[in-house]
Amino acid sequence: MPSKRRKDKDEDLEPRRPAYFWWFLANVLAFCFAVVSWAICLHVFGSPENPRNYAILKKLGRLPELKRYTVLDVPNGNALNPSELFGKYFGLSEEERESLNILLLRNYMRNFDKTLLLSYAEGEYQVAAIRELGEGDFISSGVVLRAQAMVRPDDFTEAVGFPVVIEYIFPTEDESAIDGFSTGDVLEVNKNPNCAAVIHVSKVTVDDEPALQLTVAPIAYGSYRVGKGKSFAIEPPTELHPAAGLPIWK
Repeated sequence: MPSKRRKDKDEDLEPRRPAYFWWFLANVLAFCFAVVSWAICLHVFGSPENPRNYAILKKLGRLPELKRYTVLDVPNGNALNPSELFGKYFGLSEEERESLNILLLRNYMRNFDKTLLLSYAEGEYQVAAIRELGEGDFISSGVVLRAQAMVRPDDFTEAVGFPVVIEYIFPTEDESAIDGFSTGDVLEVNKNPNCAAVIHVSKVTVDDEPALQLTVAPIAYGSYRVGKGKSFAIEPPTELHPAAGLPIWK
């Protein structure tokens, strides 16, 4: 009995944790929670191209808003012809293309705050396919054309197909816009007034040969003239669908 009583007494004499320990622990936990919350917020708001982040921003009512640029105030970027586009993008590895596409899409959704990534497509492109955009597409309202670059080897020969294909997205609410295009048409694409920015890079096969495919979207909005007698309004889409992915033609 005396030994048991002595043991209980020793246990009662064991030092208890001081009050400031619990205060310190609570502050450390609060600090960790603040850091994690801050990091998550930075990731969500800084990477709207991620479908999950975009869905969160939509629920919060904080979707990124595309700026309505005109040809007079678009961000500065390199205007590249088909040969220059091919030289810049075709040699990229798959990993490099994946990383670049994340940055290109993020830059588009953030109104090209990083102009070093901005390239405008130029040149002549022959239309091979046309279709309306729908709910299952990255942009749900408008028209998209698939066209191959046509390049003249010299001033005395006819233009021939070049291994660069563009998907040209026209965001518009005008349902008759598709009537202005036909397969076989040749589009003259210039930085001014088209401002067709490259937002995705991929590779395809054309006539059994590897080719570069670029998804481009105009970032100068307003009236787009088709031929001599028709035009339609291009307007920035109010909502995008990153989960649909790019390119449009898979």
